[in-house]
Amino acid sequence: MAFSDAFLDELAARCDIYDIVSRYVTLKKSGSNWFGLCPFHTEKTGSFSVNTEKQIYHCFGCGAGGSVYNFIMQIENLTFPESVEFLANLAGVALPEQDTSYHDNRKRLQELNRDAARFFYNTLLSPEGRAGYDYLIRRGLQPGTIKRYGLGFAPDSWDSLMNAMTAKGYTKAELRELGLVKPNNHGGFYDQFRNRVMFPIIDIRGNVIAFGGRVMDDSKPKYLNSPETKLFSKSRNLFSLNFAKKNTSRRLILAEGYMDVIALNQAGFREAVASLGTALTQEQAKLIKRFADEVIISYDADSAGQNAAARAADILKPADLKVRILKIPGAKDPDEFIREHGREAFAALLERSEDHMEFTLDRIRAGFDLETDEGRVGFLKEAAKTLARLSSPVEREIYASRAAESGNVSKEALLSEIERNRKAYAKRARSEETRRLLSPEKQAQPVNRSLHYADMRTARAEEGIIALLSREPSFAQTLLASGVGPEDFTSPFLKKICTFILEQYRTGNSVSSGALSQFLEPDEMSELGRILSAPDTGDAASAGKDYIYIIKESRARHADADGEDPLLAMRDLHKEKKSYGGSFS
Repeated sequence: MAFSDAFLDELAARCDIYDIVSRYVTLKKSGSNWFGLCPFHTEKTGSFSVNTEKQIYHCFGCGAGGSVYNFIMQIENLTFPESVEFLANLAGVALPEQDTSYHDNRKRLQELNRDAARFFYNTLLSPEGRAGYDYLIRRGLQPGTIKRYGLGFAPDSWDSLMNAMTAKGYTKAELRELGLVKPNNHGGFYDQFRNRVMFPIIDIRGNVIAFGGRVMDDSKPKYLNSPETKLFSKSRNLFSLNFAKKNTSRRLILAEGYMDVIALNQAGFREAVASLGTALTQEQAKLIKRFADEVIISYDADSAGQNAAARAADILKPADLKVRILKIPGAKDPDEFIREHGREAFAALLERSEDHMEFTLDRIRAGFDLETDEGRVGFLKEAAKTLARLSSPVEREIYASRAAESGNVSKEALLSEIERNRKAYAKRARSEETRRLLSPEKQAQPVNRSLHYADMRTARAEEGIIALLSREPSFAQTLLASGVGPEDFTSPFLKKICTFILEQYRTGNSVSSGALSQFLEPDEMSELGRILSAPDTGDAASAGKDYIYIIKESRARHADADGEDPLLAMRDLHKEKKSYGGSFS
């Protein structure tokens, strides 16, 4: 059920966008707006803007934007109704009783996942799950750890879970929506997870959102994970973060798999987390930054694990995180090392972990024979390219000194090569920026390609009309009197916004950010945030005439599609133009 505009307005008034955003982003005043580093993409220069007068945010880098509701939706990975509930709890505002049914479907799916987790856990503790229980014990897990993580077992059956859940009243369609069952070739369904140890994936609010299943032998695939669903996004969650977030050290250990994380947790390293079957993403790096300032990457010791560690470090470093990388001697992963050497040995290993740049230089050294002149030159050139990307002069000097020593050259010679690379990078960046600035049409297109403008000039006029309607309610009468309406818009999503705004005014309602956020899709709201973030035109009346004329001109050009004579339509339009003037830019 939709929330009333009055309730959304009242809640937004209690949750000023600056107060909410500043919980996640450090903001600094610049002109009439506040700016900071965008929490939704990696950047070094703050392009994330908050306008307290309009109560909107917009990132000029990635295009994210909207109201305070959209911000919470994006940063907390929530639906619109859940963002309302989140803000209401924050502000101490009770949700209207008639609105409490909004999350019935999502809550039901959460309950289904919870009941499925209970089924897997109970099966693990039953005779049917003995093989799974014995496997976990052999891997060194204690009964308390198994319970703490709610580990379970999917029996070697085609329909055990499906029958148990349908007996509880859930439908097969709901089971399929969560990836718990799959369709067969005969119109029926079968259990997705069979004969596997089960790992419930729990979000930071304590909800079971997905599952990972592991085989107990060498069959493939080794791990099977839930698909992307309404509840679960692999790229925006981390395994065991629900436990690690309680850690007060502001340090996280990033491991590769479920068992590594659980073994670390059992050994007392509660700050361990893992990505979910995919390479680390920027979204996960931003999530980590909310709970940590330092990350120790503890991946497998083989070459694949170390390559993955290097890639993860490249993702984490731009998120303003201190990154160190652990090398595990004599064991393939943290789980094996802890079982063989104990907790204290692993704790000592953590303290000796290498910082990201030292690890990177070690990897570059390994690729060259430093006993030859050719090898030293190759190493130093690659090291210079890498060190040139460091923004801190202090870091450049320290690591240049170490690399120069390895290559048997003076630090000054290597710093000169680093500076040459820095100038080349800067020149390339300026060229790219020039190309970007020389392509204004491309920049003016919506970030989401599905919202692409077919007629740029007319769409920009339509954007102007929407901005005026949002700022000047009286412009609605001017627009209606002109004979131009949403039906004349060339952009479907701008037509949708204009129709909504005019209907709000017609029914005596305000055009609030909350009402718009509830009505529009997140991508549409982001584009509206961009439109409303543009500077005011100043002379609203003159600008409005220009926008109306451009849309009428477009309508006249396409008059033949409606059975009219386009030449006559254009002639009539020019007569109208002369009657009231205007710049028509």
